Amino acid sequence: MRFDALPLHPDVLDALDAMGFELATPIQEQAIPSVLKGNDFLGIAQTGTGKTAAFLLPVIDRILDTEDNGKTKALIVVPTRELAMQIDQAVEGFGYYAKVTSLAIYGGGNAAEFTREKKALTDGADIIIATPGRFLSHLTLGYVDLSELQCLILDEADRMLDMGFLGDIMRIAEKCRTDRQTLLFSATMPDRIETLAKELQRNPQIVKLALSKPAEKIKQGAYILFDHQKDAVLIDLLKDRNVGSGIVFTSRKRTVSQITRVLKKAGIRCERISSDADQSEREEVMLGFRQRKFPILVATDVVSRGIDIDNIELVVNYDVPPNEEDYVHRIGRTARADKDGEGVTLVNPDDQQRFGKIEKLIEKSVPKLEIPKQLGPGPEYNPKAGRSGRSGRHGGGRHGGGRSSGGANHSGGYKKPNRSGGGGGHGKGRKPYKGGQSH
Repeated sequence: MRFDALPLHPDVLDALDAMGFELATPIQEQAIPSVLKGNDFLGIAQTGTGKTAAFLLPVIDRILDTEDNGKTKALIVVPTRELAMQIDQAVEGFGYYAKVTSLAIYGGGNAAEFTREKKALTDGADIIIATPGRFLSHLTLGYVDLSELQCLILDEADRMLDMGFLGDIMRIAEKCRTDRQTLLFSATMPDRIETLAKELQRNPQIVKLALSKPAEKIKQGAYILFDHQKDAVLIDLLKDRNVGSGIVFTSRKRTVSQITRVLKKAGIRCERISSDADQSEREEVMLGFRQRKFPILVATDVVSRGIDIDNIELVVNYDVPPNEEDYVHRIGRTARADKDGEGVTLVNPDDQQRFGKIEKLIEKSVPKLEIPKQLGPGPEYNPKAGRSGRSGRHGGGRHGGGRSSGGANHSGGYKKPNRSGGGGGHGKGRKPYKGGQSH
């Protein structure tokens, strides 16, 4: 379905046209009309299918039909600061020609940043995007006004439950109006999501799409190897593909630095990001990666969800993800916005059983790639054998328009903090954010 066939406000359609968006994805096609009618909605769809636009477009549309009184109309709760900033940018694009303000609230800042967030929250914003703990800290201090909240949105709900945010989510929901609209989006549908939906929603429309399967256009592969072969295989892979934009994922924070050193020594330009890095450093690295200042990003799962960057050609799992769902989210960073992409996993003997579970989940045998001959043979692939062939024996591995969307300031006296200061910021005169269709 074309976006202009949906009952969206002309200002929203103008922004979509400026951003080059023409066709709605399946989750957008089903969610947008339902949300516009005021229904609660539960959307289950894998990463990269356009869930962000599925809730932002109708929410912005509904805000345009309400009085501009400086009070918050929509609250979007997300698991990470990266996702909060990404959605804040998307509001900037989709609401470019509309009179809609937004504010991103996330943790990791100092007292001064907390004070700036408090000021912006007191002034108000149409849409607040926040991580649970940080927003609850502000909410319990009594100055956040949710009296006119129309819509509560939980994005990446399964991830938030995995991170232990259930209690925070319920406390936030208790502070919201009981007659609000509640939208819940998730990549997976475990029992806990069903329970959460029953707690927070009223007769939601439920849409489940492509659950837990990588996009077909992602070319998958795996090297079956020993730990001591990993670094050489990784270097050979990146140089052979001449990768212009790729991510190397590892489950361990300490391994990020090691991989970065190895790649730089091999002459491969890269930078690293993990939860250990401070907020400003992470934002600077992500900005450099988006701007193609370096081709390879080495990261933990802090960016396996919520990162929306087009044209990522390759994702490498330096180790097998800790659970099967994380595999889908990691390789889902590539092949977005109708582009091709490749996902490659390095599988040592200890990880074979876990990789076998991934193949069972995705209902596909991932092609096994040939190790460069000069590195010697790798182990046999036998995922049912468990951990019998321990890898340690083989060489201890290394691991615009309208009013300013800045600061919810309708009179021009206060400008929202910029992204380096805890809360995101939009200013006047910016061009629409050109994210991918994967919104």
